[in-house]
Amino acid sequence: MAKATTVKIRLVSTADTGFFYVTKKNSRNMTGKMVKKKYDPVARKHVEFKEAKIK
Repeated sequence: MAKATTVKIRLVSTADTGFFYVTKKNSRNMTGKMVKKKYDPVARKHVEFKEAKIK
């Protein structure tokens, strides 16, 4: 069976609030770690979110 092109990833806040988003990414196009600037409701501001594994 073929490997899936999209994988689920977890975007963890760099503000150390413990808040995270779950999203999909195309592992063939984006080979590096994903970093996005999104809203953290715990910190109540926009911060960078870095990719981590889903446990």
